[in-house]
Amino acid sequence: MSAVVWNLLSFILALGVLITVHEFGHFWVARKNGVLVKRFSIGFGKVLLRWRDKQGTEFVIAAIPLGGYVRMLDERIDPVLPQFKDLAFNHKTVWQRMAIIAAGPAANLLFAVFVLWLMYMLGVQTMRPVVAEVAPQSIAQQAGFQPGQQIIAVNQHTASDINSVNLLLVEQIGRDSIRLQLRDMQTQALSTVTLNTSDWLFDPEKQSVFDSLGLQLARPQWHNEIGQVAIGSAAERDGLRSGDKLLRIGDEDITQWSQLQRLVSNAPEQALRITVQRNDEIMQLTVTPAAQLADDGFSQGVLGVTPKLGDWPEGVLYTRQYGVIDALGAGFSHSWQLTRLSIAMIGKLLVGDVSVKHLSGPISIAQGAGATASIGLVAFLSFLALISVNLAVINLLPLPVLDGGHLMYMLVELIRGKPVSEKTQEAGFRLGALVLLMLMGIALLNDISRL
Repeated sequence: MSAVVWNLLSFILALGVLITVHEFGHFWVARKNGVLVKRFSIGFGKVLLRWRDKQGTEFVIAAIPLGGYVRMLDERIDPVLPQFKDLAFNHKTVWQRMAIIAAGPAANLLFAVFVLWLMYMLGVQTMRPVVAEVAPQSIAQQAGFQPGQQIIAVNQHTASDINSVNLLLVEQIGRDSIRLQLRDMQTQALSTVTLNTSDWLFDPEKQSVFDSLGLQLARPQWHNEIGQVAIGSAAERDGLRSGDKLLRIGDEDITQWSQLQRLVSNAPEQALRITVQRNDEIMQLTVTPAAQLADDGFSQGVLGVTPKLGDWPEGVLYTRQYGVIDALGAGFSHSWQLTRLSIAMIGKLLVGDVSVKHLSGPISIAQGAGATASIGLVAFLSFLALISVNLAVINLLPLPVLDGGHLMYMLVELIRGKPVSEKTQEAGFRLGALVLLMLMGIALLNDISRL
């Protein structure tokens, strides 16, 4: 199966699940408050499948899986007979209507807790953020980082693994300083450092948050032996195989994988004489790296090989797995961290600490869905939780076309004692739709530029 098809199918599965959860939140609370739900639709456009339940709700699966909706009986839209007015959405109290609208984002947040709870019961293989190297003249070196130290807290937020530290550090973008608590892996001694981030330049498109601070974390050593050869790559075409041990490129002996990276990168579409050991045989191959455009606009050579990895350093790799109760606590904690990060990033976007070029659209989401689904169930569950939280937070923004906009109008109604005029609501909906379309357009352009 091609990567495009796999990504598309994973995207449809992820989005279908999250939309169903969101709309079910509206649907369930509407029914509990005595509102007649006329249609529950997953997707837009041509109807592919439909059925009705005993209460008259039409359930629909449509052709375009980019959203969904719950259509409730409402006098402002439908002619309603007097005997059915009590079933109309607009005849419910403000508090009831607010509960129905808020139920969609709430369902997404609860779903994130559920999938993370399941993920932590299954077990998550992860890494402790242990420093292996500190780049000279970097922010980390100036703060006093030393190899062998593990980051255990960021600005007083406890961090148990590399994922937690990564999210917490990203959350600090825009701050002038970040306070980290460290533990020495050998002596277990605790210490504290403060990063001066007033001039911190972090571009997630080009580097990890750790690289941007000058930190290289503990990883397995790369052997000068090929672990995998990509299908259709220059390496496969020219005869390199998994298990080949690299001995020499040209006249340079190869003892580290970084040498191969450097020599290949500097030789796009140039023939290289590579000496390898395959089993007990010494072979010479002529390999021509493919040319690929780098971030700086220049071509670089690419072979399409990855190295065989050695053993992990002791104490770095471990599995987070909990029982039913502890997994629920970990799920709530992780969901709250994702929620806090999502809100923080929206704020940083508004004040300019984060550029709009980092917005992601459907193509990036599809790639993320495909990549995590390829890794396995646990990774895919983590991805679902992240997107579910983002969907909840974005829907609560006070834009009239979103749930947050409807809640904003209802809050005004609660304060004034009467609804916002339909003319004002209509103007707000048009403005909100324009803003949303602009953001979606920017995100889609970003996706295309990344391709």
